[in-house]
Amino acid sequence: MTIDSYKYLPRSMRTMYESVPVIDEPAEWAPLPKPLHHCTVALMTSAGIYLRDSQEPFDVERERREPTWGDPTYRIIPRDVRSEDIACSHLHISHDDLLEDVDVVLPIRAFSALEAEGRIGRLANEHYSFMGYQDRRLLDWRNIQGPELAARLKEHAVDVLLLAPA
Repeated sequence: MTIDSYKYLPRSMRTMYESVPVIDEPAEWAPLPKPLHHCTVALMTSAGIYLRDSQEPFDVERERREPTWGDPTYRIIPRDVRSEDIACSHLHISHDDLLEDVDVVLPIRAFSALEAEGRIGRLANEHYSFMGYQDRRLLDWRNIQGPELAARLKEHAVDVLLLAPA
């Protein structure tokens, strides 16, 4: 099956994104400090989801005006979130499936089951949503969101942060 990463972009933007060279970098890796069944796990998605009634959507209007910019902020998603509580603001993915079942992009129910089975120590009480398609040179990520998220993870004694990419 062929996957069209540009399906939800305006056609005029496809050429721009296809012409950008792929940067091949090794993945960041850190060994676990303890066995997984003793770790607290938090989840992160790049699907641009947010709580419909209490959080601001991601800024897709600016991205429409400036196609190489992506909203670098994040939203905190509680462990007990229900699919009907979620909305999505992301220009590059279809919202239909994830709005029907948030576990498509943030597998909280699956990790709750792993917690119940004793395969992970504990599922964190909060999880994180970013909007994907971020420029890796974005200074906000390095100077603001990254350090802020790292501090939150440390404050909540999270050992593992797992990205569920959209």
